[in-house]
Amino acid sequence: MLKKIVVIFVLVVVIISIGMFYYKNEIKEQKIYHIMDQLTVTLESELKSYKMDDLKMALLLSKNQALVDALENEDEDLGYKILAGITTTIKKNTNILIRSQIITKELNIFARSWDDVYAGMPLGDYRTDLKYFETHTTPRTSIEVGRRLGIKATVPIYKDGELLGFVEVISFFKSITDFFSSMGVDVYALLDVKYIDSAVLMMENLAIDKYVVANRNYNYSHIQTLNKIDFKELRLSHVLNADGKYIFYETMYDGDFKAIGAFVFVLPERYLNYFRNPEDDISFLINVTRSGLYDVVKEEKYEKNIYDDYSATSMVYLQDVVDKEDRQMFLDEAYEKFDEYSKDELIQMMLERKIVKKIDGKIR
Repeated sequence: MLKKIVVIFVLVVVIISIGMFYYKNEIKEQKIYHIMDQLTVTLESELKSYKMDDLKMALLLSKNQALVDALENEDEDLGYKILAGITTTIKKNTNILIRSQIITKELNIFARSWDDVYAGMPLGDYRTDLKYFETHTTPRTSIEVGRRLGIKATVPIYKDGELLGFVEVISFFKSITDFFSSMGVDVYALLDVKYIDSAVLMMENLAIDKYVVANRNYNYSHIQTLNKIDFKELRLSHVLNADGKYIFYETMYDGDFKAIGAFVFVLPERYLNYFRNPEDDISFLINVTRSGLYDVVKEEKYEKNIYDDYSATSMVYLQDVVDKEDRQMFLDEAYEKFDEYSKDELIQMMLERKIVKKIDGKIR
């Protein structure tokens, strides 16, 4: 009788344990997919916000009469002086960097706010999105492939019904990358490699699978994980787990709703507890424990030397994304790590660096 009781008790415990394990996994899976949904919503919100900010600026610039007159009179030097003066004043008083350019109706560079070197350079081969204005007179704001992948707010300039050219404000993905990083989520803006002939300024960027990384301030620590996952499986399932990290996939579309790449998010599994559960009433991703998670992320990044976890091989890749103000620290650490290698080993390390080298485009 005692044996029967023991057997029944053991069976009950096993069934309850299995049930609890299954329930716990179900709850965790629901949370993962809910996080994926919230990441998508948050990305769309951030992209929309930056698009609107860029469009506002482009619209204001398009109403600057002095700038319009310079374009009409084909005075490139004056156009650069006016445009650079406006953006410099904004940077000085708000610390916001505006990258703007004026394009002629022939699709040549008229003036750019950041330099006066490429005035007259044709853009038609790189900016197929500008064909939109052959049939439309309204502004356009979207992610587009140019010489670099970025968000482009383009406003046509008309005078007496005649098209003079375009004012454009350009943003890349630095602010969006920083925003998600503050929540412990690393984002990678990936351009499909088949567009690299147009994106000539990205030909030396890091490649992952059949993509080229567009954002320069990405977290290199996840690159090895991304290089070994099956991107076809990721595209189909939109979420994978590898190396203790959850990887999420969101297709990137241009202004014509054509798939041109992807946004890939990486969330270390240890950060899951910092996000609210799906059944909570308020948005668990944006409002909740974000401040607590930010403290953890900040502590992990800054309480130790940020380059301690990188190998010498990793430093070869990392050199492309180090900010100017951090470059001296990076070089000091890199030299120390490279000292451990022979000359032949260093040469081999550079030869094995995975970059896109194919250059078929032409600059006239």
